Amino acid sequence: MGFVTIGMFTLTTQGVEGSIFQMLSHGVVSGALFLCVGVVYDRLHTREIGAYGGLANNMPRYALVFMVFTMASVGLPGTSGFVGELLVLTGAFQVNTWLAALAATGLILGAAYMLYLYRRVVFGVLDKESVKAMLDLSPREIAVFAPLIILVFWMGIYPSTFIDMMSVSVDNLITNYKVALGEAGTAVAAR
Repeated sequence: MGFVTIGMFTLTTQGVEGSIFQMLSHGVVSGALFLCVGVVYDRLHTREIGAYGGLANNMPRYALVFMVFTMASVGLPGTSGFVGELLVLTGAFQVNTWLAALAATGLILGAAYMLYLYRRVVFGVLDKESVKAMLDLSPREIAVFAPLIILVFWMGIYPSTFIDMMSVSVDNLITNYKVALGEAGTAVAAR
């Protein structure tokens, strides 16, 4: 959510639109990742990462769904996470290149963590009997995840459907801020 804050405080069109888009994306992707955790917790009743490993062998559909949302979370192009992060970075770069570099470094560290988490849970040797007994996604779980996957790719491939709805409000916000700042600056100069 630091990206949302950075985008809002840039007060550029790209930064504010990216911030709003990132909030929408974060709501969908984070909710879906919590659902992914809930799926394995429902089967094994533990949240310890070390209790898992090798899920791709007996839960390939789950591994694919978890991968989609993990990649969206790290901002893979074509997913909703990429658009918001790119717009915020563009807005930050317009204001301060060091801020953009620091934010990009945070992206890299976040991606490394998420990929490490995914590797430990999904890949590896399937040696635990409790994990071997876990069943793949049920039709009900697939029905829950399918609209979320569609939305993640829709936001990533056709972001204009969301950005066009917010662009007028963002432009008005920035214009009103600049007018207010100009009036405040004029009042201070008049004293």
